[in-house]
Amino acid sequence: MATIAKTVVATGCSSGLGFEAIKNLLNQSQPHRFILGARDVARTQSAFDALNLPATKSESLSILPLELSNLKTVQTFAQQTLQKLGNTKIDYLLLNAAVAGSAEPPTGPNGSKWCEPYVVNHLAQHYLIHLLKQKLVESRSRIVIVSSGAIRSIQDPSVLERDMKAGAGTPGFAIYGETKFVQLLAAHWWRRQLAGSCDVVAVSPGLIPGTGLTRGLLGDKPPPFDMKDAKSIPEGAENILRAFTRTDFPDDKDLIFLTSWGEWWGKDVIGKTCDKALQDRWSPSKEQIEQEEGLSA
Repeated sequence: MATIAKTVVATGCSSGLGFEAIKNLLNQSQPHRFILGARDVARTQSAFDALNLPATKSESLSILPLELSNLKTVQTFAQQTLQKLGNTKIDYLLLNAAVAGSAEPPTGPNGSKWCEPYVVNHLAQHYLIHLLKQKLVESRSRIVIVSSGAIRSIQDPSVLERDMKAGAGTPGFAIYGETKFVQLLAAHWWRRQLAGSCDVVAVSPGLIPGTGLTRGLLGDKPPPFDMKDAKSIPEGAENILRAFTRTDFPDDKDLIFLTSWGEWWGKDVIGKTCDKALQDRWSPSKEQIEQEEGLSA
């Protein structure tokens, strides 16, 4: 009997860790079907074509346009994804996309009050879950959110709103940690909302100097930390894929975050993200997002 293909819907798979993770899945004996959102569809398609995959593998890839700084394209991507899926379920939703940048520009993308990294790293992908929620619940999907150890840099969550607004002038390295912190808050929130229907897992791929994201954060500057624990892109991708299959969930429902070495990060590290009031604050509803970002009819 033929093995039923697992369906993966994903962001941030045009290059780097996401590309490596999808390549890894393509090489498995378990068949997969992929619906990938990409800013540059042609470039992403060319990258996968260069793998010289067998026809059956190539035909399993659907690459759709998605510009996460523009929430209208998030709406379109969600609609096209649901159309392509038909009655097929989503086994995994992988949210891997992230950008580096500061909050210096005076206005956010498409007039948003938020800086671009906040919109891309958190808001747009949080909105995508809202748009796919019914299908995710029906599918009993696993939602894998690629986070970062940079969440440890947040000492005072009360500054988040000020720092992440467009024009705040907050430097890129600080913004990255802050956007990943609020993304993890929302992962907790979704785990509460979808309890009993979907598994929600956050995961750190580790410090990966070879990605464009790291270069974007540091530029020509030396890193402000020890890089002795740095990992390669293939290692980081393996760490992400670990979150697809882990079933040893802790009894403490707040322990949502897999480390890059395969353990569940304790509250001594993620304690600030376990604040339910903060989770609610940084997990806006679909309607709130559409009203604030000018998407309402």
